[in-house]
Amino acid sequence: MATINHQIGDTICAIATPAGSGGIAVIRVSGSNAIAMCDKIFRPAHRSKSLATQPANTTLFGYIYDCEEVVDEVVATLFRTPHSFTGEDTVEIACHGSQYIQQRIVTLLLSVGCRMADPGEFTRRAFASGRIDLSQAEAVADLIAATSASAHRLAINQMRGQFSRRLSELRLQLLDFVSLIELELDFSEEDVQFADRAKLLTLIQEISSEISRLASSFSVGNAIKNGIPVAIVGETNAGKSTLLNRLVHDDRALVSDIHGTTRDVIEDTITLGGILFRFIDTAGIRETNDTIESMGIERTFGKLQQSEIAIWLIDSTTPTLQVEELAQRILPLCQDKQLIIVFNKADLIDSTKKTILEKLQTSLLEQRPHTPTLCISAKNDQGIEQLEQQLIEAAGLPAADNNDIIVTNARHHQALTHALYAITRVADGLSNNIPADFVAQDIRECMHHLGEITGQITTDDILGSIFSRFCIGK
Repeated sequence: MATINHQIGDTICAIATPAGSGGIAVIRVSGSNAIAMCDKIFRPAHRSKSLATQPANTTLFGYIYDCEEVVDEVVATLFRTPHSFTGEDTVEIACHGSQYIQQRIVTLLLSVGCRMADPGEFTRRAFASGRIDLSQAEAVADLIAATSASAHRLAINQMRGQFSRRLSELRLQLLDFVSLIELELDFSEEDVQFADRAKLLTLIQEISSEISRLASSFSVGNAIKNGIPVAIVGETNAGKSTLLNRLVHDDRALVSDIHGTTRDVIEDTITLGGILFRFIDTAGIRETNDTIESMGIERTFGKLQQSEIAIWLIDSTTPTLQVEELAQRILPLCQDKQLIIVFNKADLIDSTKKTILEKLQTSLLEQRPHTPTLCISAKNDQGIEQLEQQLIEAAGLPAADNNDIIVTNARHHQALTHALYAITRVADGLSNNIPADFVAQDIRECMHHLGEITGQITTDDILGSIFSRFCIGK
């Protein structure tokens, strides 16, 4: 495992709770001298006690002192090495949430020898001490950033080590066989085989299938983590901005009867059914000589291509014309994505227009079978719940349970892709009787890329990049 450039012997401190005032704040201190340094500013309510004399996992009520001045009443929780998050002696001071008090306590800790923690340094020390591996460390950041039930479940599963254990199993299986192959190289003159090639090929195919499955799960994991992009497209004045406002329960977009009001992309997110959706309101599509509006329409088609789900919003008062003008522009761009066709302003249609809508729905289904179509009134909230349910179904995300392993990290996906290339070469080599030393080299390359995910193979540059994105107190 790579060494850490930071001075591990330092005792570090930082505010571990979000910035600002609150009822309670927590200041974390970790390092070989954490307990002794905290004892210099902390006095328990029972003078006969001190942190240094207490067993692990002890909580003491007391006071923070600056010389003889009481700064605050606090609760200090003591964790002893190796049974702490960082694997070091750790003290967590829960004080009142005044920003003044928080900064005063940090200043006192610095005055007795602590230094401020770098971003992610507590988690980095947990990794360096072997408490967690690199993928678990990254899951800590994902857990903090989780904005939906699905993202939370995946982060918890990864933090508990399920992904790491599966990768370790794969590496161990490969190690057993590569050891036998390399042993054969030592006896090359005797022309003996210790590794059964048929069994090895079967194993390689199984491992290749598993790596491929993990790599493929990234598209789902990325959607869960960052939100599923949903583009709302259609002609001007179809009600796209009104629909966005209804879906996100906020007046995010300007609503007007004037055509071409929305000229740029407006985005907002909301969680539906435990899934994070990223809604994108786009400029209305129409022929225009306005340069700025034309640029907005170009962005509309760009966002449509980038989306996972598209809502084609059609004004029910003039549906035939809109379908005729836009069908050939929108439908081809939605071949590889979920499309929901929504007829808006249902509150304004009479029985005659309703018949026209039904015919249009039939015609559109002939062009795009199995595409859900529904009528709503974004202005009056009519049909919004049905649309939300349709969005959840269109997302098509699996119901993550405690046994799911879904990749959510782009770094992990890249490493798995490289591992898949290497394991594919192994299978090809075995099938074509490639010399054993080349097969062994490809197996070790696959193991290398799997080890990059958990941190068994890594560099300080990678570690610095990963942990620099953490907050200071984590």
